[in-house]
Amino acid sequence: MNEEAFNLSVRKFLKHFGVTAQREIERSVDTALAAGKLKGTETLKARARLEIQGLPTDLVVEQDITLA
Repeated sequence: MNEEAFNLSVRKFLKHFGVTAQREIERSVDTALAAGKLKGTETLKARARLEIQGLPTDLVVEQDITLA
């Protein structure tokens, strides 16, 4: 295994996931605010799951996202 290539590939995946997830969270919050479903003072419970096909990896990360 090429450790450098592996590390670069993992970092690329994580960057792509992070950017994509942030955009989706922001878009969803903006939509909910515009529709009056959120006030802008809430704390949202977020959960992300990582599964890797062919590996026994099943990681769940939970974190609060505060809007105010």
